[in-house]
Amino acid sequence: METSVHADAESVWKYSSFGTFARQYNEIAKGVKHYLKHAPLNLFDVEKLPGLGDSHALVQKQIFESTHASLSMLIGYLEQKVGVTESEVDSLRNFIQANLRRVIFKVPEREFEVQDAIESLLVGRGMAKGLDYDRETGRVKVSVKESVPDFIFPQLSHALEVKLSKSKPANLVDEINADIRSYSTRYSSLLFVVYDLGTIRDDAEFRSGLETAGKVAVIIVKH
Repeated sequence: METSVHADAESVWKYSSFGTFARQYNEIAKGVKHYLKHAPLNLFDVEKLPGLGDSHALVQKQIFESTHASLSMLIGYLEQKVGVTESEVDSLRNFIQANLRRVIFKVPEREFEVQDAIESLLVGRGMAKGLDYDRETGRVKVSVKESVPDFIFPQLSHALEVKLSKSKPANLVDEINADIRSYSTRYSSLLFVVYDLGTIRDDAEFRSGLETAGKVAVIIVKH
Protein backbone atom coordinates (compact mmCIF):
# COMPACT_ATOMS: atom_id res chain seq x y z
CA MET A 1 0.00 0.00 0.00
CA GLU A 2 2.86 2.34 0.79
CA THR A 3 4.28 1.73 -2.67
CA SER A 4 0.94 2.66 -4.22
CA VAL A 5 0.57 5.77 -2.07
CA HIS A 6 3.94 7.07 -3.23
CA ALA A 7 3.48 6.11 -6.86
CA ASP A 8 3.23 8.62 -9.68
CA ALA A 9 0.57 11.14 -8.71
CA GLU A 10 -0.67 11.23 -12.31
CA SER A 11 -1.19 7.48 -12.48
CA VAL A 12 -4.86 6.61 -12.97
CA TRP A 13 -4.32 3.06 -11.75
CA LYS A 14 -2.40 3.67 -8.50
CA TYR A 15 -5.47 2.76 -6.40
CA SER A 16 -6.71 -0.09 -8.60
CA SER A 17 -5.86 -2.75 -5.98
CA PHE A 18 -8.32 -1.24 -3.47
CA GLY A 19 -10.48 -4.39 -3.36
CA THR A 20 -7.57 -6.74 -2.73
CA PHE A 21 -6.21 -4.56 0.05
CA ALA A 22 -9.63 -4.20 1.71
CA ARG A 23 -10.12 -7.96 1.74
CA GLN A 24 -6.63 -8.62 3.09
CA TYR A 25 -7.14 -5.99 5.78
CA ASN A 26 -10.37 -7.72 6.85
CA GLU A 27 -8.53 -11.04 7.24
CA ILE A 28 -5.78 -9.43 9.33
CA ALA A 29 -8.28 -7.57 11.53
CA LYS A 30 -10.30 -10.73 12.16
CA GLY A 31 -7.12 -12.63 13.01
CA VAL A 32 -6.04 -10.22 15.77
CA LYS A 33 -9.47 -9.26 17.06
CA HIS A 34 -9.18 -11.40 20.21
CA TYR A 35 -5.96 -9.57 21.15
CA LEU A 36 -7.64 -6.16 20.77
CA LYS A 37 -11.03 -6.69 22.37
CA HIS A 38 -11.67 -3.01 23.07
CA ALA A 39 -10.18 -1.54 19.91
CA PRO A 40 -12.78 -0.08 17.47
CA LEU A 41 -11.71 -2.14 14.47
CA ASN A 42 -13.39 -1.27 11.20
CA LEU A 43 -14.32 -4.07 8.79
CA PHE A 44 -15.32 -3.58 5.17
CA ASP A 45 -18.42 -5.16 3.64
CA VAL A 46 -16.46 -6.71 0.82
CA GLU A 47 -19.61 -8.07 -0.82
CA LYS A 48 -20.69 -4.50 -1.52
CA LEU A 49 -17.34 -3.26 -2.81
CA PRO A 50 -17.49 -2.20 -6.47
CA GLY A 51 -15.35 -4.01 -8.97
CA LEU A 52 -12.49 -2.45 -10.88
CA GLY A 53 -14.52 -2.21 -14.05
CA ASP A 54 -17.58 -0.55 -12.51
CA SER A 55 -15.90 2.10 -10.34
CA HIS A 56 -14.19 5.35 -11.22
CA ALA A 57 -10.86 6.62 -9.93
CA LEU A 58 -12.28 8.75 -7.10
CA VAL A 59 -14.24 5.82 -5.62
CA GLN A 60 -11.16 3.62 -5.84
CA LYS A 61 -9.09 6.30 -4.13
CA GLN A 62 -11.65 6.71 -1.35
CA ILE A 63 -11.79 2.98 -0.55
CA PHE A 64 -8.02 2.64 -0.80
CA GLU A 65 -7.37 5.54 1.57
CA SER A 66 -9.99 4.28 4.03
CA THR A 67 -8.29 0.86 4.05
CA HIS A 68 -4.88 2.47 4.48
CA ALA A 69 -6.11 4.55 7.43
CA SER A 70 -7.76 1.52 9.10
CA LEU A 71 -4.59 -0.53 8.68
CA SER A 72 -2.46 2.26 10.14
CA MET A 73 -4.69 2.42 13.23
CA LEU A 74 -4.60 -1.36 13.57
CA ILE A 75 -0.79 -1.32 13.48
CA GLY A 76 -0.80 1.40 16.15
CA TYR A 77 -3.08 -0.63 18.43
CA LEU A 78 -0.93 -3.75 17.99
CA GLU A 79 2.32 -1.91 18.68
CA GLN A 80 0.84 -0.46 21.86
CA LYS A 81 -0.53 -3.83 22.96
CA VAL A 82 2.73 -5.67 22.33
CA GLY A 83 4.76 -2.99 24.08
CA VAL A 84 2.51 -2.95 27.16
CA THR A 85 2.41 -6.75 27.38
CA GLU A 86 6.17 -7.13 27.13
CA SER A 87 6.63 -4.48 29.81
CA GLU A 88 4.21 -6.22 32.19
CA VAL A 89 5.77 -9.63 31.60
CA ASP A 90 9.26 -8.23 32.25
CA SER A 91 8.02 -6.51 35.40
CA LEU A 92 6.45 -9.73 36.67
CA ARG A 93 9.62 -11.71 36.02
CA ASN A 94 11.81 -9.16 37.80
CA PHE A 95 9.39 -9.02 40.73
CA ILE A 96 9.49 -12.78 41.28
CA GLN A 97 13.26 -12.91 40.82
CA ALA A 98 13.77 -10.21 43.47
CA ASN A 99 11.28 -11.41 46.06
CA LEU A 100 10.73 -15.19 45.92
CA ARG A 101 13.62 -16.20 48.18
CA ARG A 102 12.42 -13.79 50.89
CA VAL A 103 9.07 -15.53 51.33
CA ILE A 104 10.42 -19.09 51.54
CA PHE A 105 11.49 -19.75 55.11
CA LYS A 106 12.39 -23.45 55.01
CA VAL A 107 13.83 -25.76 52.40
CA PRO A 108 10.92 -26.75 50.15
CA GLU A 109 10.43 -30.45 49.58
CA ARG A 110 7.78 -30.23 46.86
CA GLU A 111 7.02 -27.84 44.03
CA PHE A 112 3.65 -26.80 45.41
CA GLU A 113 5.44 -25.09 48.31
CA VAL A 114 7.22 -22.82 45.84
CA GLN A 115 3.94 -22.33 43.98
CA ASP A 116 2.26 -21.22 47.22
CA ALA A 117 5.05 -18.72 47.81
CA ILE A 118 4.65 -17.28 44.32
CA GLU A 119 0.90 -17.00 44.77
CA SER A 120 1.40 -15.10 48.02
CA LEU A 121 3.63 -12.67 46.12
CA LEU A 122 1.01 -12.20 43.41
CA VAL A 123 -1.70 -11.52 45.97
CA GLY A 124 0.59 -9.14 47.83
CA ARG A 125 1.15 -7.33 44.57
CA GLY A 126 -2.58 -6.71 44.31
CA MET A 127 -3.34 -9.33 41.67
CA ALA A 128 -6.72 -11.09 41.83
CA LYS A 129 -7.10 -14.80 41.21
CA GLY A 130 -9.50 -15.51 38.36
CA LEU A 131 -8.93 -12.08 36.90
CA ASP A 132 -5.22 -11.21 36.74
CA TYR A 133 -3.97 -14.77 37.16
CA ASP A 134 -5.17 -18.32 37.67
CA ARG A 135 -3.56 -21.41 39.10
CA GLU A 136 -3.47 -24.88 37.56
CA THR A 137 -5.93 -24.03 34.82
CA GLY A 138 -5.48 -23.41 31.09
CA ARG A 139 -5.10 -27.05 30.12
CA VAL A 140 -3.10 -27.61 26.93
CA LYS A 141 -3.44 -30.76 24.85
CA VAL A 142 -0.84 -31.78 22.29
CA SER A 143 -1.51 -35.09 20.58
CA VAL A 144 -2.54 -37.51 23.36
CA LYS A 145 -0.81 -35.63 26.18
CA GLU A 146 -2.46 -32.97 28.34
CA SER A 147 -0.50 -30.45 30.41
CA VAL A 148 -1.57 -27.75 32.85
CA PRO A 149 0.72 -24.80 33.64
CA ASP A 150 1.13 -23.85 37.30
CA PHE A 151 0.00 -20.26 36.68
CA ILE A 152 -1.52 -18.43 33.74
CA PHE A 153 -1.98 -14.72 33.14
CA PRO A 154 -4.78 -14.61 30.56
CA GLN A 155 -4.60 -10.90 29.77
CA LEU A 156 -0.90 -11.29 28.95
CA SER A 157 -1.20 -14.66 27.17
CA HIS A 158 1.53 -15.74 29.59
CA ALA A 159 2.17 -19.00 31.45
CA LEU A 160 4.42 -19.64 34.45
CA GLU A 161 5.80 -23.04 35.43
CA VAL A 162 7.65 -23.85 38.66
CA LYS A 163 10.48 -26.37 38.85
CA LEU A 164 12.21 -27.55 42.03
CA SER A 165 15.81 -28.52 41.34
CA LYS A 166 16.70 -31.36 43.73
CA SER A 167 18.65 -33.73 41.52
CA LYS A 168 20.29 -33.81 38.08
CA PRO A 169 19.74 -30.54 36.17
CA ALA A 170 19.60 -32.50 32.90
CA ASN A 171 16.25 -33.98 33.95
CA LEU A 172 14.84 -30.49 34.51
CA VAL A 173 16.08 -29.36 31.11
CA ASP A 174 14.16 -32.23 29.51
CA GLU A 175 11.02 -31.29 31.46
CA ILE A 176 11.30 -27.63 30.50
CA ASN A 177 11.82 -28.45 26.83
CA ALA A 178 8.71 -30.65 26.88
CA ASP A 179 6.70 -27.86 28.53
CA ILE A 180 7.94 -25.32 25.98
CA ARG A 181 6.74 -27.49 23.11
CA SER A 182 3.34 -27.88 24.75
CA TYR A 183 2.62 -24.44 26.20
CA SER A 184 3.94 -22.52 23.20
CA THR A 185 0.97 -23.77 21.22
CA ARG A 186 -1.35 -21.67 23.39
CA TYR A 187 0.60 -18.90 25.16
CA SER A 188 2.62 -16.05 23.67
CA SER A 189 5.29 -16.10 26.39
CA LEU A 190 6.49 -18.53 29.04
CA LEU A 191 8.34 -18.11 32.33
CA PHE A 192 10.06 -20.97 34.15
CA VAL A 193 10.92 -20.36 37.79
CA VAL A 194 13.57 -22.84 38.90
CA TYR A 195 14.08 -23.00 42.66
CA ASP A 196 17.55 -24.45 43.09
CA LEU A 197 18.56 -26.49 46.14
CA GLY A 198 22.21 -26.49 45.15
CA THR A 199 22.24 -28.73 42.08
CA ILE A 200 22.83 -26.11 39.38
CA ARG A 201 26.47 -25.03 39.22
CA ASP A 202 26.33 -22.73 36.18
CA ASP A 203 23.13 -20.72 35.77
CA ALA A 204 24.05 -19.41 32.33
CA GLU A 205 24.82 -22.89 31.04
CA PHE A 206 21.52 -24.20 32.39
CA ARG A 207 19.52 -21.44 30.66
CA SER A 208 21.47 -21.76 27.43
CA GLY A 209 19.31 -23.19 24.67
CA LEU A 210 16.10 -22.81 26.69
CA GLU A 211 15.51 -19.07 26.54
CA THR A 212 14.09 -17.36 23.49
CA ALA A 213 13.94 -13.56 23.40
CA GLY A 214 10.35 -12.40 23.90
CA LYS A 215 9.07 -15.97 24.16
CA VAL A 216 10.73 -18.09 26.88
CA ALA A 217 12.51 -16.87 30.01
CA VAL A 218 14.11 -18.91 32.82
CA ILE A 219 14.94 -17.51 36.23
CA ILE A 220 16.91 -19.46 38.84
CA VAL A 221 16.38 -18.66 42.51
CA LYS A 222 18.93 -20.10 44.95
CA HIS A 223 17.88 -21.29 48.41
